[in-house]
Amino acid sequence: MNEPMGLQDKIGHSVSHAISWVQRNTYRGYEPADGNLSPLFRLTRGRVLPMRVLQQIVLRVPFNIRPLLGIAPHESAIGRGYLAWGLLLLYRMNGDEALRKEAVACLRWLMVNRASHSADFCWGDPYEYATRSGRRPFGEPLLIWSALIGQAFLDAYELLHDDQFLSVAQSTGRWILSLPRQQIGSGSCLSYVAYRQSSIHNSNVMGAAFLGRLGSLTENSHAIATAKSAIAYTCARQRKDGSWYYAEESKYHWIDNFHSGYNLSALKVYRDATKDESFDECIEKGLRYYKDYFFEADGCPKYFHDKTYPIDIQCAAQAIETLASFGEYDSDSMILARKVAAWTIENMQGKDGHFYYRDLGWKKVTTPMLHWGQGTMIKALAVLLRKLVPMST
Repeated sequence: MNEPMGLQDKIGHSVSHAISWVQRNTYRGYEPADGNLSPLFRLTRGRVLPMRVLQQIVLRVPFNIRPLLGIAPHESAIGRGYLAWGLLLLYRMNGDEALRKEAVACLRWLMVNRASHSADFCWGDPYEYATRSGRRPFGEPLLIWSALIGQAFLDAYELLHDDQFLSVAQSTGRWILSLPRQQIGSGSCLSYVAYRQSSIHNSNVMGAAFLGRLGSLTENSHAIATAKSAIAYTCARQRKDGSWYYAEESKYHWIDNFHSGYNLSALKVYRDATKDESFDECIEKGLRYYKDYFFEADGCPKYFHDKTYPIDIQCAAQAIETLASFGEYDSDSMILARKVAAWTIENMQGKDGHFYYRDLGWKKVTTPMLHWGQGTMIKALAVLLRKLVPMST
């Protein structure tokens, strides 16, 4: 597909500017839910309600109060994972040795900074977290982050031909296969966490996508069968209009942009890896709904299917990645991916290179997140550039 050089150059400058920001800040930033890193956490005494209050205040105040509460910029595993992934994609395009070294450094950091109490490679958040379902301990490994980071290790293995990266991915696969599962007639749902069953669609299909790709690469029939069962669970629960709730419990009945994008991207990864055509109708319905309901005419990404604000950088990043990944099959997806990218660079990137967290309509929240904004946007723009620029390898 021919793309006006103006936008290609704009995207290339944007991603380089963001990478420079990350490097200058030594891979440290904030995350939306990191409020419990504050020394004030001691006052919560580990109780869920006070933890959620502190967490939500830090997340929702329309300016960065973290320095006032003693929260310093920090590293995160999923931030490193996305950055490694994006750097590898860029290296694949231009062969820049500095990008390869930077990506490998991120992967080695991840190998050292895994969940400490697991025998296999898996990763969680560097803070205590309180959810609607209760307290999640510091560093508790998560299916969603582990599956996404596992994909980066598979990319590294396929591109760099280093067996240690495949070994890490296989270890992550063993951890995912050991998770609890909700077994029902129309499939089984991989649990979001290891310590209890938690059935969430995006983490389930992201886990399945990783297992499908790993299983196809290593001829692991158990991984592929588990992946298909997990995909079947989520596809069976797709709503008639093509959308998905975040999860099936009534408290999770919302439909948002970036989790819908996660679902679609995961289904495509599974489909491409396994060549299983069983869920093509589900993918087509989901993609049609996604394009119809989550974007303004100018490319601005909406947060919910029926509400624009807050405009969130994660919605923008996942939209660019998801739409670009479908671009070779669906020209409208590529057109929309370009519009979202152009809008986001113009409206959500600061002069110093970092991407803003949110636009509330009346104020932009410019807090520099690491994973949520820098990592995801660098990877998303790299995916889009791969579609626009001829690759050397």
